[in-house]
Amino acid sequence: MGGDGRATGGRSLLPADGSRLLIGGKLVTGGDGVFATVNPATEAVIGQAANANGADMDAAIAAARTAFDDTDWSRDHVFRARCLEQLRTALQANIDELREITVAEAGAPTMLTRGPQLEGPVADLSYSASLAETYSWETDLGTATPMGIKSHRVLRREAVGVVGAITPWNFPHQINFAKLGPALAAGNTVVLKPAPDTPWCAAAVGAIIAEQTDIPPGVVNIVTSTDHGLGAQLTADPRVDMISFTGSTQTGRSVMTGAATTLKKTFLELGGKSAFIVLDDANIVGACSVAAFSVAVHAGQGCALTTRLLVPRAIYDEAIQAAAATLSGIVPGDPADARTVCGPLISERQRARVERYLEIARAEGGRIVVGGGRPAGRERGYFIEPTLIADVPNTATVAREEIFGPVLVVIPHDGDDDAIRIANDSPYGLSGSVWGTDPDRIRHVTNGVRTGTIGVNGGIWYSADAPFGGYKQSGIGREMGLAGFEEYLETKLVATAG
Repeated sequence: MGGDGRATGGRSLLPADGSRLLIGGKLVTGGDGVFATVNPATEAVIGQAANANGADMDAAIAAARTAFDDTDWSRDHVFRARCLEQLRTALQANIDELREITVAEAGAPTMLTRGPQLEGPVADLSYSASLAETYSWETDLGTATPMGIKSHRVLRREAVGVVGAITPWNFPHQINFAKLGPALAAGNTVVLKPAPDTPWCAAAVGAIIAEQTDIPPGVVNIVTSTDHGLGAQLTADPRVDMISFTGSTQTGRSVMTGAATTLKKTFLELGGKSAFIVLDDANIVGACSVAAFSVAVHAGQGCALTTRLLVPRAIYDEAIQAAAATLSGIVPGDPADARTVCGPLISERQRARVERYLEIARAEGGRIVVGGGRPAGRERGYFIEPTLIADVPNTATVAREEIFGPVLVVIPHDGDDDAIRIANDSPYGLSGSVWGTDPDRIRHVTNGVRTGTIGVNGGIWYSADAPFGGYKQSGIGREMGLAGFEEYLETKLVATAG
């Protein structure tokens, strides 16, 4: 990337002076000028992003409201499907530039951009497009005679209205498109506020929407800013009908409180502290190696990663050795290198947070088996070693709180029911994993663990048609799949006498 904000080696997706906001179909400058965006692998400033202010957010909300109220966007299902397919095609035509932006700005390993960091969610837009055309928007409930009045009832599903989407930095494209795709397919208009750590990932999409699609002005608005107060403004504005938020549980509480002032519909996808349960009939070495590898991917910056490894007490030491061997072989590296699995953390702030948790683990009696610090030879970049912590109970801070780094905690259990108990002894319930061979025991565990998704022996739950979300403080509602699409709909019953 050039310092002027342009992707090198191809047509620029961004204006030469940095990213622009997308408001009312136009690419415009931010009211508060620009702010720097930084490569977390090098700490170098790679360019500037538009810095919106409250007036810009107000204009974006107004544009979305007008586009919903005064156009046929919400009613023209075929047109919406065509626009979404058009967007997918345009994104795929610019995939190399988008990949370069994603690796440089989010620190995402290149290998992941061929899957959930970029190419996967772009392709998934076809699923949303298909739903727009094939969904049963009306259901005939037949005739009934409530209170003696003959009435014919029709159930209609309609768009919610204006959706405010607030997204984090860890998987920017996946999360942005998991909101944009179904929200637009359902007939809504959207104001997207992405995280200030990854503004270019969203702004590049905004440029493509404005210049290469027929999506009408105001249907999609993208507002980048360092001002977190704009998220609160979006949440509380009475012109916004729904908030779709992905981020920390703590911030989710604030979003829910803000949305309550206007009683708007709220979707929350929040934190996790998911358990990787190994049963005593599993391949211990294989299972623990997978658990260790997965927690190091993208430097552990994933809400659904399984960060608690629960193993039978009788093979506790063996499990530690297997996990340690895998983690010690993963060296944090340049995300642009095709071989890199564990790249940098997103910022110095995030690395300091992870290091604070490691100090807490030591203070609470935890044993750092491998890792625990900054990797040798990496003087620049926000890197931290993949780390294994042993000898702490499930009540330890590092076993209860989301760290969001490449840190795995191993905890012994005393049988299947004890593993279920430990897994559920958490304020979260987002994801999980079970490894074993006995189908009845596996089913007992999957039935018992209160979590939104769970994989068995390496099964992958992530897919465009599969709903994702959590129990307890991991969120409210589901994203993706038919359930995720229907989050963006209202239900209307029309009863006609006669």
